[in-house]
Amino acid sequence: MSVLTRAFSEVFSDQPYSASRNFLISGIFWLVLGTTLGLLAASLMTWPDMIRGIPQLSFGRVRPAHINMVTIGWLSMGYIGCFYYILPVLVGRKGVWNERLANITMVIWNLLVFFGVWSLLNGYTEAREYAELEAPFDIVALAGLILVGINGYMTVLSGPEKKWYVSVWYILGAMFWFPVVYIIGQRVFFAMEGLNDAIANWFYGHNILGMWFTVGGIGILYYLMPRFTGNPLYSHTLSMLGFWTIAMFYAPTGTHHILQSPVPEWLKAIAVISSVFLLVPVLTVLTNFFMTMKGKWSLAADHIPLRFALAAGVAYLLTCIQGPFQATRFINWYLHFSNWVVGHAHMALLATFSFIVFSATYYIIPKVTGRKIYSKRLAVWHFWLSLYGWIIMMLALTIAGLIQAAGWHFAIPYDQWVIEMHPYMIVRTLSGVMIVLGQILFMFNIYHTVFSKEFEPAPHSPTGIAFV
Repeated sequence: MSVLTRAFSEVFSDQPYSASRNFLISGIFWLVLGTTLGLLAASLMTWPDMIRGIPQLSFGRVRPAHINMVTIGWLSMGYIGCFYYILPVLVGRKGVWNERLANITMVIWNLLVFFGVWSLLNGYTEAREYAELEAPFDIVALAGLILVGINGYMTVLSGPEKKWYVSVWYILGAMFWFPVVYIIGQRVFFAMEGLNDAIANWFYGHNILGMWFTVGGIGILYYLMPRFTGNPLYSHTLSMLGFWTIAMFYAPTGTHHILQSPVPEWLKAIAVISSVFLLVPVLTVLTNFFMTMKGKWSLAADHIPLRFALAAGVAYLLTCIQGPFQATRFINWYLHFSNWVVGHAHMALLATFSFIVFSATYYIIPKVTGRKIYSKRLAVWHFWLSLYGWIIMMLALTIAGLIQAAGWHFAIPYDQWVIEMHPYMIVRTLSGVMIVLGQILFMFNIYHTVFSKEFEPAPHSPTGIAFV
């Protein structure tokens, strides 16, 4: 069999869990490219004249390309790969409802990311935060989300298990809510002007985090934590309380991004109050996670996926304390449009959601391939480079943001205080080097595991994959 024929058969396979594997492999590819673009954007913030005469590599084009490659390419594809493994296992099926449809969706999604990012680098954009892709790409993305949802729901409905574990609720919730959020926020079938468009834009911008990445990520963690520890979930009641309170409080929070605009005061008030009340689902989720760990904390010393999961839990706690804090009116007024907010975004998308997918990938890949992860040492390096890279970036952006905020607050001329930020931008760039290096090691480790002709069979483990 030729290499091309083999690749075609693998991509359009109907073998159980092949779509899960292919989505994860594709997502890791976009992760490396996306973080590399992020490093380039950070470098341009540090040395603005580093690249001249290449408009495709200007900061204004690289940044949205980086964001879309990470959110749509890496995280979304990584989540779907996790969903397509977790759902069949929990409902008693061997693979998703239609594996070939899932793999066709994977191909469509990869083409969407490639051509969407190419269009952004060439200046074709709607210039709306987190919603930069133009209308043709919006239609393709929505079609992809609908196909993912159909496959997910049919997998659950056709499975023999009818009493759904909490992860099923969260994953199905994410598959239902995100297409709705996408239609409204991305203006797929209709458009609004002026301030109404800004409201819709931030409804989307915040709810891609809340109703897709948060809900889906919690569902993944609720599956992984009992698997890793061998303990039952601490409280099913708490998990469902968290699910419904997220549904109640997350949707209206987006307007806290535009509190200084002439948005109706009642809408601002709802956004701020809802942001504060998000502490309720956060505490239910984290109480459940950490109580499920009872008596098993020592496993993290040797269990790399569990380390990623615990780090994600801590980052989620910090993110959701910082979020309501900076959504209150005075703090928002002081910190808005500063690098503090950029640091907050990376705490969510990198330290929380990406770490969740890292953890799940190290667990799922051996399950769907029957192969032991190639190198534990590379996985350890991946963890520490990603963790320390994020911590250093977070500190640099937080301090830089406070300098910016103080400069504006005390009416210090821009050309005076912006110089003080330069050392922190250098540190941010160096942290980006660490993060990108970690993801390259991650990709090498996973790709070698999946594609190498020589491999060790995945051994049985009572706690997930303690051998990684």
